[in-house]
Amino acid sequence: MSGPAAPKVRAVVGLLIAFELVSGFLQGAAVPLVPEVQDWQGISTGQAQWFTTAQYLAAAISVPALGRLGDLYGHRRMIRAALGAIALGTLLVACAPNLAVLLLGRALMGPLAALLPLEIGLVRDRLDIDGGRRAVGLLVGALTLGTVLGHALAGPLLALLGELRPALFALAALAVGCVALSFTAIPESRTRASGRMDWPGAALLALALVTLLGTVSRGPARGWTSAPTLGGLLLAGLLLTVWARLQLARPDALVDVRALARRRSAPYYASGFVLGAVMLGGQTVAVSFMAASPGEEGYGFGLAAWQISLYGVIPNITAFAGSALCAALATRIGYRRLLLGAFTALAVGYAAVIALHSGLAPFAAANALVGLGCGLALGGLPTVIVEGSAADRTASATAVYNNLKTLGGSVGGAAFAVALGSLVVGTTDTPTLTAYLTIWAGGGLACVLAVGLQLLAHRGEPGLTAPGAAVPATSARSPRPPGTPR
Repeated sequence: MSGPAAPKVRAVVGLLIAFELVSGFLQGAAVPLVPEVQDWQGISTGQAQWFTTAQYLAAAISVPALGRLGDLYGHRRMIRAALGAIALGTLLVACAPNLAVLLLGRALMGPLAALLPLEIGLVRDRLDIDGGRRAVGLLVGALTLGTVLGHALAGPLLALLGELRPALFALAALAVGCVALSFTAIPESRTRASGRMDWPGAALLALALVTLLGTVSRGPARGWTSAPTLGGLLLAGLLLTVWARLQLARPDALVDVRALARRRSAPYYASGFVLGAVMLGGQTVAVSFMAASPGEEGYGFGLAAWQISLYGVIPNITAFAGSALCAALATRIGYRRLLLGAFTALAVGYAAVIALHSGLAPFAAANALVGLGCGLALGGLPTVIVEGSAADRTASATAVYNNLKTLGGSVGGAAFAVALGSLVVGTTDTPTLTAYLTIWAGGGLACVLAVGLQLLAHRGEPGLTAPGAAVPATSARSPRPPGTPR
């Protein structure tokens, strides 16, 4: 887009970046506040775990539904609806008199995960290809940066305000401010999908995902071979199978399952699952390793909490740099080579972590490489998936990718928990060094698999191998007729 409209577009992207910064901040600040929430509400550790799990499960429901609604009725409209729910949720959390209200508020914050797919749908509609690619990289980078800031500043904010409730109200003020900003300069998207909202498909998918994610999250406590765990996994698989068959039969399906399964798109969705497994599932592994005492466990660095925060932020910074520079790098080498490089960097990074785990500085450098690979993949995968999807299903396609990435995080986290709980020292619950090496080796092998997936996808397509070219969409746009109110 050029001419007089360009400044307006830049202002719009700036507002969307502000939303992603706040979204990341709210998500990043949640984990450090869990112990304080536990004391505030007088709840057990198991109950406190639902402080994060409630939002996690609500996201699985809201992301695909809001993505499809955005494609049908306008991305700006759904961004406002999502921000409204988030603001109400943060206020309920800050005012919560009991655990039930607290969890309701956290559930209303589930649409935080839906903001990025809706924003990507909006920028794809309003910007040209190169502008859209830069915008996606900036949005992903802003989300990453916001998460880093939220995790790093939650403690100082709590210390500054003295109590938890004022800190929660400060977070709520950020969310309410975003609602006000959403009614300023943001234009509505012009492309609309045809058809209706598939509410039965949305309900069935929500039930299947909640069953699956709920079962996985409770797997370590119940035991992976227990009847509830095996039954939950079997039921989730059955529900997903029924849902997929119904989607294939419906003309206005929630998700274009056929497009999802195409050889040119399936490898990228599968790579998103791998990325979630190694990035989200392995968040606490490095922290646990750095906290371990060499004198007691025989490995680790015995770092204090503030030292872990200092070294733990390094891969987050390189991830932010990678996602922010993604579009510029792809302009020079193409997205296919960029994603090959991203997952290669991840695989090499995990190999380096294994080889260099005995020294703190080399260990931090290896994790920085892992963070860089994550950032490049975070910026590149949504762009490739969006440009390979129909123009009237942009937010829906990105929402599916987001959910697969989250699902990968659940499965990866469960697998890593099994390794840490099974490979222990004698009769204790202390993980052995072999447990950590096994996890890192598994992450590296998963990234090697993702490299192979990149080689399978879009072979010879100019949209991925030549800089600046677009990936052909699977169907044409369905713009609203001129003069139709937006």
